[in-house]
Amino acid sequence: MAPVAAEEIFDMPAYRPPHIPASEITPRDIYMSRRNFMGAAAVAGFAFAGADSAFAAPLTASPSAYKVDEKLTPKEAVTTYNNFYEFGVNKDDPAANSGDFKPTPWSVKVDGMVGKPKEFGHEELMKMNLEERTYRMRCVEGWSMVIPWIGFPLSALLDQVDVLGSAKYVSFETVVRPEEMPGQKGFFQPLPWPYIEGLRLDEARHPLAILAVGLYGETLPNPNGAPIRLVVPWKYGFKSSSRSSRRRPGRMPTPANTASIPTSTRRSITRAGARRRNSGSAKAASSVPTVARPCRSTVMPIRWRASMTAST
Repeated sequence: MAPVAAEEIFDMPAYRPPHIPASEITPRDIYMSRRNFMGAAAVAGFAFAGADSAFAAPLTASPSAYKVDEKLTPKEAVTTYNNFYEFGVNKDDPAANSGDFKPTPWSVKVDGMVGKPKEFGHEELMKMNLEERTYRMRCVEGWSMVIPWIGFPLSALLDQVDVLGSAKYVSFETVVRPEEMPGQKGFFQPLPWPYIEGLRLDEARHPLAILAVGLYGETLPNPNGAPIRLVVPWKYGFKSSSRSSRRRPGRMPTPANTASIPTSTRRSITRAGARRRNSGSAKAASSVPTVARPCRSTVMPIRWRASMTAST
């Protein structure tokens, strides 16, 4: 038998989706009007569960110098390919199962080792100085996305509660709503609820750490952690908890702090006063985590019952 050239083996036709002319794409204003009409039809006996909560609203923000010079990941991929176990363990579960989740009203409680404990309402959070920052989110599963987030520095929130000098860590606790989050129902659960993550206080105050309230010029959709989520670009995605309702500065590191910290920072967790290697530099973004824990959503889940606990 004559040898077959490699190009003959791999010369397979590539699939190309059909081209849709711009003239055939429904304008947003008409689409939204039609959606409102369909919502009204529910009164006549049609049910559209969670329709309103699944759509985002336009959001304005100032441009920021903090951004990566890389091509943005398509919005459709960012909003439909997520790890968000509160809605299911498959990548498409958050988009399919988050329609009943109600992101408003919302508040973030900050207590623990602070001089001025405070509960921030959603409206107050949306009045912060919002910036658009383009970060690359990396997952321990081996994939990444480049996302234009809209939010404000986490430090801006911490500054309002007078974190005590003895505080060293901040814990983030997410919401528990099994009636709205089907992944929290049942006997066998992929994670204990509420989902709790943590950062060292110096990491929480890092200028790159933000609380995101939107992406792609709109408020966060449910699959991406509406109404607010933590984004820590130099760490893997599971550190960027979503739907946090509580943050607590404290003295002791959480189990999440010590179990999922990049190698370059783990020593400074176990030895008080140690200086983080590559602190504040772009090199810190290349740190490799010590455990392969599934990353939360590309836009991690976050409904914070914000609790910041300070510890020494």
